[in-house]
Amino acid sequence: MKIKPVLRNRDVVYGNKDLKTIYTFKKFPVFMGVSKNHYKTDKFFRMRWQISKRSGMLQLNPLLPLNILYPETHNSGCVGKLWEKHHSEFAKFVRKLKPKKVLEIGACHGILFEKFIKLQKKVNWTIIEPNPQIKKSLKVKIIKSFFDKNSKIASDTDVFVHSHVIEHIYNLHDFIENLNKKIALNKHMVFSVPNLEIMLQRKYTNCINFEHTIFLTQPFIKYFLELYNFKIIKKKFFQKDHSIFYSCKKIIQKNKPKKIKSYYDKNKKIFKDYISHHLTLIKRLNKKILLTKRPVFLFGAHVFSQYLLSFGLDPKKIIYVLDNDNHKQNKRLYGTKLQVRSPKVLSSYKKPIVILKAGIYKNEIKNDILKNINPNTSFI
Repeated sequence: MKIKPVLRNRDVVYGNKDLKTIYTFKKFPVFMGVSKNHYKTDKFFRMRWQISKRSGMLQLNPLLPLNILYPETHNSGCVGKLWEKHHSEFAKFVRKLKPKKVLEIGACHGILFEKFIKLQKKVNWTIIEPNPQIKKSLKVKIIKSFFDKNSKIASDTDVFVHSHVIEHIYNLHDFIENLNKKIALNKHMVFSVPNLEIMLQRKYTNCINFEHTIFLTQPFIKYFLELYNFKIIKKKFFQKDHSIFYSCKKIIQKNKPKKIKSYYDKNKKIFKDYISHHLTLIKRLNKKILLTKRPVFLFGAHVFSQYLLSFGLDPKKIIYVLDNDNHKQNKRLYGTKLQVRSPKVLSSYKKPIVILKAGIYKNEIKNDILKNINPNTSFI
């Protein structure tokens, strides 16, 4: 079946028809996860990054239909000590408002709710999520759907919450306008968003992709919030290169915000540096794995690895893709023939080499392997 693209020919910020293509991946896997099916069933699509001259917003065009992009969950944000800490800290951030009735958008596994009820027992919590993977033991109402203008939300909801959702939204104007209509005056919206600017500057491969289709940095977040009558009450950074927590209140605002300056030159440079870095990196990695006689592995059954392979990493000498998520193990990295295994397989090899490019999670992964699995492992 041929994929029918969703066109985004205008700047997502101001609506100008001024998009310029910077880089295109001609063939990129449409799903950032694993599969049990034959690799010939996998779908690919071009990933074309463009930038607006007026706003400087980096954005993907065209987009994938949502039913192709999100056929199921891929467990992002569910495994690892760092994510555990993020959810705990964000729950504390939400708790400061002492909410009585919460709507959480895009909760997936309900981890935030689990963390929150340890801090505050009495709360009425509803989750709206198209692919819920929530324990039956959790006393939470679930609406299996995307959040949109037709979502029926209780009028006395006092806090709307979302974590790592806003950067996934295709039409940010519609999304925040719908929030404005659903949230009562002087009530709150609290959200966590990845610090995409730092991530792209540091060349993290989980920064922008088929799911994160806009380079949503702090100036743009502020502009969109103010445009739809949300005042930022508090902002907190979780790690320098992970997430930013925002607490906002809906207010009456007489004057709309001024258009922000163009970030064209700045964002274009950041992205071009990101592309050139990886093209150079892949040449170096391919040379190393071609010459070595040691067993080679690739860490991350996720977009980390899909990006490296799409940039040209040679998969021929890679024995397995490694991942700590047991839901991904013994399956296949989508878009490849590579099988996924637990990092524990490294204990069976004398001096394994692991290609590890996992952004902020790199040290956590590396330390776990060296300390608990195989101290003779080398990383490139």
